[in-house]
Amino acid sequence: MSAASPDDRRDHERQHEGRYHHGDLPAALVDAAIEVIAQRGVRGFSVAEASRRVGVSAAAPYRHFSDREDLLAAVAIRGLRAFAAMVAAEAGDAPVAEQRLCGMARAYVRFAGEQRALFDTIFSAGIDKSRYPELERAWEPIDAFLAVVRELCDGDGEAAGALAEAIEATAHGHAMLLIDGQYGGGPGALAIAADRAAAAVRAIIAGRGALLGPR
Repeated sequence: MSAASPDDRRDHERQHEGRYHHGDLPAALVDAAIEVIAQRGVRGFSVAEASRRVGVSAAAPYRHFSDREDLLAAVAIRGLRAFAAMVAAEAGDAPVAEQRLCGMARAYVRFAGEQRALFDTIFSAGIDKSRYPELERAWEPIDAFLAVVRELCDGDGEAAGALAEAIEATAHGHAMLLIDGQYGGGPGALAIAADRAAAAVRAIIAGRGALLGPR
């Protein structure tokens, strides 16, 4: 049997990709990337494996994504939108600044537990945010918590920065403890981790004066 010509291969590729025309292929590749990351971790992710799962040639993704990091950035953008939705659900309507910040800590832990692949992509993939303005914009709803911190600190920039850093470190620490299995397994573990993160944030807010030392 003679080898397929380049035209034959292109026709086969078009047939294979038919359902992904009109902008669907990038979304399908992001879906596949999330699946690969969930199973193999960020380090085990490859564009070739995502292509194989979608059912397109290894070259097809590069019409939409320039390289591996480009596709990971698209995953991170989707992840940040999901993260922002969780933050809004947990903290958006709370009437008191402290309650909103505790809700944000809960959302952080929940996101780590429920969306591990997206969490790892955002925080462990080493994506150069300066390359992706859309990725930087995707952080904006989450970064809005700084306004809540400033409200608690009466506009004191130095105090707000120290408090924000402490809250983020606490939320991230509880998320990592959850991932590492320190709270056991199952939905009960997630609830415990989220509750403890919120309690720790409450304690940090109560003692925030100590974050800067004597002044």
